[in-house]
Amino acid sequence: MTNSNEVSASYDRVAEEYARRIHAELAYKLFDRELLDGFAARVKGHRPVADLGCGPGMVAAYLAAQGVDTVFGLDVSPNMIAHATTLYPGLDFRVGDFSKLDAPDNSWAGITAFYSLIHRPRAEVQGVLREFYRVLAPGGLLLLAFHVGKEVRHASEWWGTAVDIDFVFFETGEMLTYVWNAGFDSELDVEREPYPDIELQTRRSYILARKPDLSAPIEPVSDAPADETT
Repeated sequence: MTNSNEVSASYDRVAEEYARRIHAELAYKLFDRELLDGFAARVKGHRPVADLGCGPGMVAAYLAAQGVDTVFGLDVSPNMIAHATTLYPGLDFRVGDFSKLDAPDNSWAGITAFYSLIHRPRAEVQGVLREFYRVLAPGGLLLLAFHVGKEVRHASEWWGTAVDIDFVFFETGEMLTYVWNAGFDSELDVEREPYPDIELQTRRSYILARKPDLSAPIEPVSDAPADETT
């Protein structure tokens, strides 16, 4: 697997073309927008919300447009952050490694990570998810997106530019296991086919998970039968 320094360098080299091609793609992805709308409705007005692996900033910008006023983006590529800042000057974008977050425990309301874990070896994914768990407040939400499959694809060229980067595909059940083992409860998992002529033609998966709120009161269980007519 390529290391994080080479991932950063590869994205730095393609950042301008990536931003040109990708930053407006949510306009054509109704399903993604619907998931983000539901996520935004639940986290806005609370603690900070982070878009991790934000690229040129389109997910963070979409959340802000839905009323999430404390959203920021984080990415390992300085050039991606520069393009995000240019495209969306009113938002906060930062260079950083999301496997070692500079945030206190229990401090964020939500995390989106769209195609952000795909450059991590399988053996590291659960540890990264535990870091996400650490910074989320009880009841905080995590929304993941990734390519479906079992393979690892290597790219040495991307849009005519030399890169050295691996793309890891995950089965939905596999990612759910990582999510659960990191401590999350899953609320939704769903797959879709790719949008023609808009994106790479790979099947996509989404997982919405929640950090349990262990302080929430436990509902009493009634002893009465569920249906007394039978």
